Amino acid sequence: MSTAVTDEQIRALAATAKPYSLAILQWGPERAMYGADAIELEHRRRMVALRADGVIAILCPVTSDTVAGVAIMTVPAEEAEKIMAGDPCVRAGMMRCEVHPCHGFPGDALPV
Repeated sequence: MSTAVTDEQIRALAATAKPYSLAILQWGPERAMYGADAIELEHRRRMVALRADGVIAILCPVTSDTVAGVAIMTVPAEEAEKIMAGDPCVRAGMMRCEVHPCHGFPGDALPV
């Protein structure tokens, strides 16, 4: 860590924090069920649509045997839980989803 950060910079950044929800998708017991490829394609379509609609601010598929993906959502945790409960992979038992309230800083972005 080479950048010096003052207490005032920390307070100024903290003042800009906004509420978001963090959705963590983990692979479930039915990951390899019959028809899984088609169900996962619908899951991907839905996640990309939620991103296009602004419900998901950052979408991160994960290449892991345990974690399927992470999404930072712009809606409250209760709404995010309802949205994710309707996901095709979650409904099929291919994935489980945990949603946690979090805070982020508007304007933060992944580097190009």
